[in-house]
Amino acid sequence: MATPGNFSDDRDRVRDASDIVRIIGEHLHLKPKGREYVGLCPFHDDHKPSMNVVPQKQIFHCFSCGAGGDVFTFVQRFHKMEFREALEYLAERAGIALTRRGRREDADGEPAQSPRAAMIRAASTAQSFFQSVLKREDLGQRARDLIARRSMTPEIVESFGVGASPDRWDGLLMTLQARNFDVEPFVAAGLLKRRESGSGMYDAFRNRLMFPIHDQIGRVIAFGARRIDEADDPKYLNSPESSIFDKSSTLYGLHVASRAIQRERLAIVTEGYMDAIACHQGGFANAVATLGTAMTRKHAAILKRMCDRVVLLFDSDDAGLRAADRAVEILMSEMLEVRVATLGPYTDAKDPDELLKRQGGDAVFRRVLDSATDLLEFRFARLRQRLAGAGVAALDRAVRDELARLAELGMNRLDPIRRQLIVKQLASVTGLDARVISQSIPAGRPARVQGAEDPQTPESDPTPVQVGKARLGPQESIIGCVLSDPSLWTRLSREDRDTLASAAQPWDGVRDVATAMIEADAIGDEPGLASVLAHARDERARAVAVALQQRIERECGADTARVRSHFDACLASVRRDRAMREAHANTDPVARLAAMRGVRSQHGDDPRVFPMGGA
Repeated sequence: MATPGNFSDDRDRVRDASDIVRIIGEHLHLKPKGREYVGLCPFHDDHKPSMNVVPQKQIFHCFSCGAGGDVFTFVQRFHKMEFREALEYLAERAGIALTRRGRREDADGEPAQSPRAAMIRAASTAQSFFQSVLKREDLGQRARDLIARRSMTPEIVESFGVGASPDRWDGLLMTLQARNFDVEPFVAAGLLKRRESGSGMYDAFRNRLMFPIHDQIGRVIAFGARRIDEADDPKYLNSPESSIFDKSSTLYGLHVASRAIQRERLAIVTEGYMDAIACHQGGFANAVATLGTAMTRKHAAILKRMCDRVVLLFDSDDAGLRAADRAVEILMSEMLEVRVATLGPYTDAKDPDELLKRQGGDAVFRRVLDSATDLLEFRFARLRQRLAGAGVAALDRAVRDELARLAELGMNRLDPIRRQLIVKQLASVTGLDARVISQSIPAGRPARVQGAEDPQTPESDPTPVQVGKARLGPQESIIGCVLSDPSLWTRLSREDRDTLASAAQPWDGVRDVATAMIEADAIGDEPGLASVLAHARDERARAVAVALQQRIERECGADTARVRSHFDACLASVRRDRAMREAHANTDPVARLAAMRGVRSQHGDDPRVFPMGGA
C-alpha cells in the first residue's frame, strides 16, 4: 500500500504528467471510438480490439480478460516492472525530478532494487562502459575503423548506442571493482563469467563491436557482439537468455522503430541487427531484427498490436528458406498479413547493408518490399517446384505431409474463411479438388478456447471479468458508484463503510477495493478511482476497481443523477439487510418480532430496486 509523505506527492505528480493515451499508444495501435480509444489487449490472446483507454479517467480496461488500471498499472504489467521502476521511467519521460529518499521503497513497501532492476542497471552501466571504450583514442581505434568500413554514420552509432569491448579479459571487471559495484547482477546478465577452475571472473565480451539490445521502451537488456578481429570466432555473439532477455520475444531495434511501424502500419523484419541498422540508415526506419531465431508467435503478437503487415526479409539461401517455413506458424496464430521478400530477383547484393549503400539502392529496396510474396504463396510455390514431374505416390505423400504440417501448426483453429482461402491455394498448387483437401486435413491439436491461458501472455484473472459481466450486489454497486462519483462517500456512515469492507463479497477483490477507499479517506484523499488505484494493494484490486467504475458508468450512461439514484437504492438495501440481521439477533421472540416490524416500517418490505439493473 502507499506510504505517506513525499512518495504520494511523487506518484501524483508523475501520474498527472503522464497521458495514458500517449503512453499506451506508443505500445499499441489505438483507434478513437467516441470519447475513448480501443486497441488489441496485450494481456491476453486478443484478436479483436477489447481494450478501452479512457482519457477522461486516465484508465484502461479490457472487457475480455478484465485487465485494468492506471498508467502505472499498464507500464508495470506490460514491461514487467515493479512500481518504483515504473515511477522512475514515467518521471524521466515527463522530466520530473523525484524526491530523494534514503531507503527507497515501492508502493507495497518492498525494496525497489529487485534482481531484475539490478540486472537492467548492470546492462545500462555496461553500455556506458562500452561507449566510453569506443571513444577512447587508444582502445577504440580498431572498433572505429570497423564502423568506418561498414559506413555507419555517427547518428546511427549514437541512435543504436553502439560501443566496443576492449581487447582484454578484465576491462569491464576492473572498472566495476574500482567503482565498488556489486558484480552479481553483471554475472546474472551474462556480462561477466566465473572461471571454471579456481576463483575469479572474466569479461564475457572481448575485442568486439558491441550492439546493445533494448526492450521496447529503450532499456538495455542484453548485447550483440560482432568480432573486430576476423580471426576470432564466432563472428557474432549474443548475451545468454536471462530473466530480462528472452530472444523469442525480443525484436532488435523496436525501441527506435515502433513509431515508424505504427505510422507505416508495416514492419520489416530482418535476420540480423546489422541488416536492421542498414535499413534505418537507408531511410527505412520501420525495420527490426530477430536475434538468432526465426520469427516467433511472441514476435508476431508484439507486432500485430502495432501494424497490419509484416515483410520478412530473408536471404535466399537454405537457412533463409527454412526460416520462412518456420514463420508459417505465425499465420496460424495471429491475424497478420505476412509476406516474404528476397533480394535475389532484383539485385546481386548479398544483403540490405550492401544494397542500400549503392547509388539508387533505396529505390531497388523499395521495389523488393513492394513485390514481397504472401507467406503461404511463397511456401506453396516451393511445394509446386518439388511436385513438378512427381509420380502419383510421391505426389500423394507430399500432399499428405503438407496437410499434416499445416494441421500441426493449427490450421483447424483458424476461422472458416481463412481456412477456406488456404485450402483453395493448396488446391491450385496440387490440382486436387478443394473439398478433398479440406476433408483430408488431420485433426491436429485441439482448438484453444478463447480466454484460456496462453503461453505468450500472463494468465488472466477471472475476478475483473466477473465484475464486468455478472449481476452486482448492492455492496459492489455502492463501491462502483463512489468510484464514479467520489462525493457520494460522504453519504456513508462509518457503519456503512465498515459493512463494505467486512462483508463476504462474492469477489474478494472488491473487499480490497473497499479497504483502499477507507485508507485513502484516512489520509485525506478523496476515495475516487484515481486515489483507489494508488492505494489498492495489488494488481487484481486495481483491475476490479476499474471494472466496477466502468460497469456503473456503462449502466448509468455516465449520468451523475442516475448514478446517485442507483447509489441511494443500493445503500437503502444494505442498511435494511444490516438492520434485519440485528433484529434477528434478538433472543426475545416478542422483541425480535417488534424489531423486524420496525425495520419494515422504516425501510419497506423490498427496497432492492436497482434503477439501472445488473447485467
